[in-house]
Amino acid sequence: MTEAEFTNLGLYGGIGFLVLLMLFIVIKLAKDSKAGKFGTMILLIALVLGVFGFLLKTVVTWFLD
Repeated sequence: MTEAEFTNLGLYGGIGFLVLLMLFIVIKLAKDSKAGKFGTMILLIALVLGVFGFLLKTVVTWFLD
């Protein structure tokens, strides 16, 4: 395994772990603040849009290379 492969594996594995951690944090925040279904949906949409932006950046970088 080269250094670049190890770095990519660490990056995407770490980002995946952090996204799961943020998912649990957002759900706990929604429950503790009694946000309701609509508020929880808005919080989760914001999280999903952030993940989508990261994935879109990766795809665009791959196409440009």
